[in-house]
Amino acid sequence: MKKIFGALLNYFIKGLLIVVPLGAAFLLIFWAVKSIDNALNLSGILLTDAKGKPIYIPGLGILNVLVLILIAGIMVTNVVTDPIKRWFNRWLNRLPLLKFLYSSIKDLTEAFVGEEKKFNEPVIVEVNEFGLKKIGFMVQRDLTKLNLPGDVAVYFPFSYSFAGQVVIISADKVKPIDKSAADMMKFVISGGVSGI
Repeated sequence: MKKIFGALLNYFIKGLLIVVPLGAAFLLIFWAVKSIDNALNLSGILLTDAKGKPIYIPGLGILNVLVLILIAGIMVTNVVTDPIKRWFNRWLNRLPLLKFLYSSIKDLTEAFVGEEKKFNEPVIVEVNEFGLKKIGFMVQRDLTKLNLPGDVAVYFPFSYSFAGQVVIISADKVKPIDKSAADMMKFVISGGVSGI
């Protein structure tokens, strides 16, 4: 009986290790999609049934976002000219808080998906005399504008978070890692438990 209970407990733990992360991932994706869809779904405002009650069409909010992003991409690529960009920048400069938020979010987005991805060079940095090393991503090789020749800027993401910190460190303490940036980001974000 003890052997059967031990085997069942072993199977339960192995099942738990598969079901919990998978379930949590699906739940998080479902929550994000549902939240976006509810927030941006205009069907309840635009459509009503014969009794005047709003008609909710699931998925319309996500479709709105996809169409808006696609139209913005087409407009920026084909219609927006340099004078319009300069006008937009002048308008943005008049609103410092909006400019700060817009430029910060834009830079972060471009770092991951832009034409010039910033987090594409994984490095390992020895951070103290005891041999403690951290994995990060080279973001600036030349800091002479900050009067720091010979130093580089390295971004260290935090585990289980998309937050992180930028550290200025001597270039000789930074060594490149011969692995893909995506694998190293996954390794750091997972707290080191994701295989590399």
